[in-house]
Amino acid sequence: MKAKPDRLMRARHTETDPRWPRVLARDASADGKFWYSVRSTGVYCRPSCAARPARPENVEFHLSQDAARAAGFRPCKRCKPDRPSLQQQYGALVTAACRELASAETLPSLDVLAARAGLSAFHFHRVFKSVTGLTPRQYAQAHRADRMRTQLGRSGTVTEAIFDAGYNSNSRFYEKSTEVLGMKPTHYRRGGAQQDIRFAVGQCSLGAVLVASSAQGVCAILLGGDPDALARDLQDRFPQANLIGGDAGFEAQVAAVVGLVEAPTGSLDLPLDVRGTAFQQRVWQALREIPVGTTASYADVAQRIGMPKAVRAVAQACGANKIAVAIPCHRVVRNDGALSGYRWGVERKRELLEREARA
Repeated sequence: MKAKPDRLMRARHTETDPRWPRVLARDASADGKFWYSVRSTGVYCRPSCAARPARPENVEFHLSQDAARAAGFRPCKRCKPDRPSLQQQYGALVTAACRELASAETLPSLDVLAARAGLSAFHFHRVFKSVTGLTPRQYAQAHRADRMRTQLGRSGTVTEAIFDAGYNSNSRFYEKSTEVLGMKPTHYRRGGAQQDIRFAVGQCSLGAVLVASSAQGVCAILLGGDPDALARDLQDRFPQANLIGGDAGFEAQVAAVVGLVEAPTGSLDLPLDVRGTAFQQRVWQALREIPVGTTASYADVAQRIGMPKAVRAVAQACGANKIAVAIPCHRVVRNDGALSGYRWGVERKRELLEREARA
């Protein structure tokens, strides 16, 4: 008669453990954070194991594989917890491909990249985009654009910068120069000279909000308490650009941004002019994929882009984001769930998250 109460107690203990729902959901993001064993089979598994869920009274959680083995359990033959997870394997393959794309003078074809990864072209393309948020071609273009920005500041002429960045001809680069740099290369080289950037400052419940747009789209959404400081921030970014006060038509864009700040559960129905390095663009794309009302840690984002050791670099990319709310860096928190630094103030970050949670 005592066995049944013991089983009920063990089941209740498992079902009230916050790790149990992650096992039931086969949550791959929990892999490596804990393992669970099953008394009836004598094996231990990773949380994402595809095997039929065990009865909760037979489950025990472990903080390490060594602990699971010390308790007498062997690795599951299905999920193979003693080997790198599929997500880790894919991350390693994509990281290797990213290194090749970053160093190649001539862009390798999709077939070549896939063959080196040991996958079909279709599968490799899907895996690469799921890890980085970009297609291989988009990643290569972003990295080349980053090199172009660097070379424009180093090379003697624009033509030298074009070839140093890996473009095979002037014409090929100039076809996409505005898309790559947001302006003509000579203007970029002179700190945004002759580029028109329209801007206006509005008010919202979080204080002042500055909205700036180039010909390509919204290039900055800045929050703060001092409108003049926001304007100086924009001027520092484009020291020689033509900063033009927005007209009545531009005020509609400002209203759309204010609406997003007040109700951050929606989306901004305006084009964005997102400029950054290839790495920053990967991070910012990952931020836009965090569901409304949820948060992710810097480590989660690093894992998402296939670079689990780049936690500090992810934090720096979040800090470099100049398009508040539309690129939701406010949804990134520390590993313990605590709110960390936010370039527009932790209190604004807390308020944005609370608004999303209430929606």
